[in-house]
Amino acid sequence: MALDNFLDVLAFSFSITMPIFLILALGAVLYRIRLINDNFIDTASKLVFNVTLPALLFISISKTRVSSDTDFSLAIYAMAAVTITYLVLEYIFSFMMKNKADRAVVVQGAFRSNMGIIGLAYCVNAYGNDVFTVASIYLGGITVLFNILSVIGLSRALGKDTNAIAIARGIIKNPLIIAIVAAFIASGTGITLPPTLYKAGDYFAQMTLPLALLCAGASLHFGSMKSDMLGTVLASAGKLIFIPLTLTFGGYLLGYRGMELGVLFLMSSAPTASASYIMVRAMNGNAALAANIIAVTTLISLITTSIGVTVLRGLNLM
Repeated sequence: MALDNFLDVLAFSFSITMPIFLILALGAVLYRIRLINDNFIDTASKLVFNVTLPALLFISISKTRVSSDTDFSLAIYAMAAVTITYLVLEYIFSFMMKNKADRAVVVQGAFRSNMGIIGLAYCVNAYGNDVFTVASIYLGGITVLFNILSVIGLSRALGKDTNAIAIARGIIKNPLIIAIVAAFIASGTGITLPPTLYKAGDYFAQMTLPLALLCAGASLHFGSMKSDMLGTVLASAGKLIFIPLTLTFGGYLLGYRGMELGVLFLMSSAPTASASYIMVRAMNGNAALAANIIAVTTLISLITTSIGVTVLRGLNLM
């Protein structure tokens, strides 16, 4: 690869990850100087999860005409691949961690990506708003799957209820899933909102990624990193190396190229989802371990994603 071409590829790679790093760092600085506090993070995170991110997903999907010709193959492949990798991680980590409860936290930290915030931000930085056509359908399918696998895995390990009704209730109440389903119904039936509502919704949705990234940066804490080191390392290796490599290579073998392969890599290389901590804490699991995994994968993913983008871009695959 010629030097000029390599530098162009490197510049493209950092154009995807550096804006994310800067906003995460800004969130950490603002928290440290007390311009934002835990109450702000809690309130803003609820706003993003319950309102602005669902609005963003609804608007982006509803503007896409979903029909019998719409290609769902990427989402279907990703759902199958995530399920298989989840089972593989469960099996491999069973030999490395004897504590069943902590192992469930590690497995969730390894397979559950922060696609709705950081993964989506990666995709937008790489491809612009055109990526929503592909990314929204992908995000819709995988979000449902993540919730199902997380509930099953943690409930089994922590001795909680795993019946189908309890799992279905948790999925039905998820604001992201409600927004995605509503958007697909609107798109499939041809229902359109008045332009004024779309415009207002766009303004509202535009605050999603910056606000969510600020909160993510402010939430990074490394004080308890020395404890649960093995679990943190295993989850980070699974999340940042095993999952992206497996899903992207599988997508390559199936013939995906360009934006589709890029979305597959960028979504799967996103760090562990913040929702994993919330779920572990709510179920009285090892919340400190879950927090460590999120903190480590959030920072290191900026490096591993840059390397992956550089390789894929250098090979003209994305």
